[in-house]
Amino acid sequence: MDRRRCKCQRCGMNIAAPIGAQTIICPRCKSVTQLQPPRNNSFANFPPANNNMRPEFPAYPARPRRMSPNGNNNFQPQQFNRPMSPQINNIRPPAVHGRKRAVLCGINYRGHAKSLKGSINDALSMRYFLVEKLGFPIASVIVLTEDEKDPYKYPTKANIRSALRWLVHGCRSGDSLVFHYSGHGAQVRDRDGDEIDGHDESLCPVDYETEGRILDDEINSTIVRPLPPGVILHGIIDTCFSGTFLDLPFLCRINRAGYFKWEDQRIRAYKGTSGGTAFSISACDDHQSSGDTTAFTGVPMGALTYSFIQTLEQETKLTYGRLIMSMQNKIQEAQKGLGLNGANETQEPQLSSSEPFDIHLKLVAI
Repeated sequence: MDRRRCKCQRCGMNIAAPIGAQTIICPRCKSVTQLQPPRNNSFANFPPANNNMRPEFPAYPARPRRMSPNGNNNFQPQQFNRPMSPQINNIRPPAVHGRKRAVLCGINYRGHAKSLKGSINDALSMRYFLVEKLGFPIASVIVLTEDEKDPYKYPTKANIRSALRWLVHGCRSGDSLVFHYSGHGAQVRDRDGDEIDGHDESLCPVDYETEGRILDDEINSTIVRPLPPGVILHGIIDTCFSGTFLDLPFLCRINRAGYFKWEDQRIRAYKGTSGGTAFSISACDDHQSSGDTTAFTGVPMGALTYSFIQTLEQETKLTYGRLIMSMQNKIQEAQKGLGLNGANETQEPQLSSSEPFDIHLKLVAI
């Protein structure tokens, strides 16, 4: 059946609508969107480079495998569909703050050899969840994707850096901050000796080929180190090699029975806060890959993002231990019979923190 691309009028999610349909129900927020008739048949089908929603995609397409420390890897962007403009890097996010604020970044890398399909959907789903379910003011949520028309919201390296600085600027006791990233991740050789495994983790902006990646060292110094007492930061990181993505001092190891222990990741440099509390909930361990999946709803989404939102929506008074174990179970169910980068690979969500705590007693508070 021929389909055309449209957006939910309420939450902004991309939807594949049958040609001739007058209305469609959003699979995320369940609202009804009135559809305008297509102007001509050339808009009826998704162009391959921009197609996020086509039903014939495999149920669990894998993100690229590990990138080599020397920078030679399989993820080599070909060209950008949207030209980079010098003034983009000079624009700053709006001076809007609140007790709850968030930066959400989703990059599909359209036109690249290793493009993704669900990252923009992840960012839009997270915005809807934070605003509609957790009470985040819409003006205090910055979304950076390739679909955004405002130039400062295009996910370049400079714009992501600027948004991260905005996230923590002027924060004070009682503030709740969220950084969500869905896109490509990579490992590079650690140059300053502060990584146990000898590799820094990094995110790949849309212009990473020319401007470079953003290392976990920089992310830590920008949004973790400045946190004052009483401020809580949650990093929700849906990318490969993301176990220690925020470079937090303590990594929690949890087995299927719920037993846990904290591993001290501190080497040489202090990577904690200035009195605040930081948590990172990431898609997989540092040596694992993460994936997009249509297994949950038929719409491409990151397995970590979907399982995180669903768990928090379905359960109240949730502890961090219950959150991680429930997410692990959801992802494990989605992987059965589908595989992730190969039949023998897996994806296990990880929890790290600026300080150790009892994961079965502490409640999630965002």
